[in-house]
Amino acid sequence: MKIAVVGLGAVGGLIAARLANTGCAVSALARGATLDAVRERGLRVTMDGNERVAQVRASDDATALGPQDLVVIALKGPALVDAARGLAPLLHPATIVLPAMNGVPWWFLQTGRVGDVTPPSAMTAPLESVDPGGGIGAALPLARILGCVVHLTCSSPAPGVIQHGFGNRLIVGEPSGGASERTREVCAVLAEAGFSAEPSADIRADIWYKLWGNLTTNPISALTGATTDRILDDHLVCAFMLRAMAEAAQIGARIGCPIAQTGEDRIVVTRQLGAFRTSMLQDAQAGRALEIDAIVTAVHEIGGRLGIDTPNIGALLGLTRLMARQRGLYPA
Repeated sequence: MKIAVVGLGAVGGLIAARLANTGCAVSALARGATLDAVRERGLRVTMDGNERVAQVRASDDATALGPQDLVVIALKGPALVDAARGLAPLLHPATIVLPAMNGVPWWFLQTGRVGDVTPPSAMTAPLESVDPGGGIGAALPLARILGCVVHLTCSSPAPGVIQHGFGNRLIVGEPSGGASERTREVCAVLAEAGFSAEPSADIRADIWYKLWGNLTTNPISALTGATTDRILDDHLVCAFMLRAMAEAAQIGARIGCPIAQTGEDRIVVTRQLGAFRTSMLQDAQAGRALEIDAIVTAVHEIGGRLGIDTPNIGALLGLTRLMARQRGLYPA
């Protein structure tokens, strides 16, 4: 299987390196200092205190890499709007596209699985918050997509350098649900690379469940600079989180992604992970653009389409967006 990874940040770098070390034909689309570092020194990945170097064929030109069997997209949400148009040279008629990204993906409402109450025409249009004008969906149509949920932490302290934190789980599934041969094939390749790769019968529900936790901790960490343990230790902040999570759970129930847990139960799970910096906090501290839209704005937009009042999510969105704009981390 020929595999290209688009974006060699923390998650993309980890996936590319581990695939390359199994002997897969791995190439990567990267740019700037990351591209230079990978070409000169390879991808340096530290796991469990041990560093290993992987060699991948890297380029900033998709045409130079050519058609692939699997394209893993590991970009931050804000970067994909522009990048999607340039990925056509990586695709042949049967290419699978696996977005390993945070938050609500561009294809999330295109499956039509949005419940029976809201007319489909109101709910299946592109989400302006993550796919303005529908350009991503046009470049990467639903038929190519396998959904993916990333349950691991890692960071990239320098270009081409990846440090794994904890977790090893990748969940993969068809956007419309159910089992498929291509899901099994991709999971097998990822498992060979050492990931705990699980096929999902309902990847939309898995995406929404992860988002339900990240919706609050990510932006609050970026706003405050606090690690998750300190966020959860503040009873006023925790109460605000629970109200926002209740609004997101109400939305999920309407779009076929019900949440079985209570917010309190989910917070117990987060506490067990200890003190860690969320991906949005890492981006804020590094001066990188924040993934506000896929994690918060999209939830607010879907709630608005459904006519569900989301004052707590709205407050969180407004505050985080204002902070990010003031620091040049979100467009005006």
